[in-house]
Amino acid sequence: MSVYLDHAATTPLHPAAREAWLRATSEVGNPASIHAHGQRSRGELEAARERIARTLGAQAIETVFTSGGTESNNLAIKGLWWARNRGASRPVILTTRTEHHATLDAVEWLVANEGAEVEWLAVDGSGLIDLPAAAAAIARVGDRGALLTTLHGNNEIGTLQPVRELAQLCEAEGIPMHVDAVASYGQLPVSLRDWGIAALSVSAHKIGGPVGVGALAVSRHVTPEALLHGGGQQRGIRSGTQDVGGVLAFAAVAETFEGGVLPGTAQQSELRDRLIAGIRDRIPDGQLHGPEPGPLRLPLNAHFTFPGCQGDSLLFLLDMAGISVSTGSACQAGIPEPSHVLLGCGFDEATARGALRFTLGHTTTAEDIGLVLEALPAAVAQAKKAGLSNRAAPRH
Repeated sequence: MSVYLDHAATTPLHPAAREAWLRATSEVGNPASIHAHGQRSRGELEAARERIARTLGAQAIETVFTSGGTESNNLAIKGLWWARNRGASRPVILTTRTEHHATLDAVEWLVANEGAEVEWLAVDGSGLIDLPAAAAAIARVGDRGALLTTLHGNNEIGTLQPVRELAQLCEAEGIPMHVDAVASYGQLPVSLRDWGIAALSVSAHKIGGPVGVGALAVSRHVTPEALLHGGGQQRGIRSGTQDVGGVLAFAAVAETFEGGVLPGTAQQSELRDRLIAGIRDRIPDGQLHGPEPGPLRLPLNAHFTFPGCQGDSLLFLLDMAGISVSTGSACQAGIPEPSHVLLGCGFDEATARGALRFTLGHTTTAEDIGLVLEALPAAVAQAKKAGLSNRAAPRH
């Protein structure tokens, strides 16, 4: 038995991406070169940029290719902060404690090295930003605001933020807004233009493209400072030879989108609902985190804790049964840590250590869901025997 329910970490390469990548990498040509090989490569690259831009609600000139979501977030956050503080004093970044580490670590670096300040936006127990409190914070920060940055969909607990409403509040104060849509891209429509934001991050490998390719849609009305210099490619925002093969593979998947999402997402969401209902039926004390299935939750995400169980024990036991899931928590040097997202939502450390995330994708089947529901109750029972220690469950 082999079941993969960790698509939020990475999803299998889409057949269209594989075909496009193999074709592109069998040819030669640097798109910055002026000879025929280079110009052919450039033509393919720019056509792919157009196709990807459409899925981002952006123009091609606003679509900057990066190495992935982490670089996109760093470029947006650091680049906007530097640009906003050029000849002015706008030190404040507005964000939440439940962001991805690519955001939190970038913000912390600016605080430690550049004199940035942070205004933490309040979230409720489901991770949803408190809009009235956010409105008050944005107004209080006013012209000292460098930017607001938030996830569209939380990568751990699946909560969808009111990005359009937040963008309107920011616009009233002249504060640019960045949205990390890495977790939601392909599952829900995203749009730089319709949301009225300054920048939007996505990553190819979350939708079935290759690892190492991402994009940052940047409004033509703003120009972040570059992280990388040398060549001036992509509006000077991101220099460096562009990965034509990776971009063409990315575009091949983006071309399959229907209504801004990957085909089959609605059917996969029904399987997610079946998984949540099945867990609740078989393990009544299991606690779903984030909003209930519906318009406030990512359609392919389920996130549970089970009283008396440690997430790493469950992860180990399910892995031994051939099922791959995630704790959703950060692990450094092999040391398990509590979920910073659950801590940020107000849960205690014992609960935050018990996180278990299930995420579906384009290869998930009904049989996969059935196998997980069959194996999970026994894993939970065994994990409860192990208790809330820092050790993984013992091998039997």
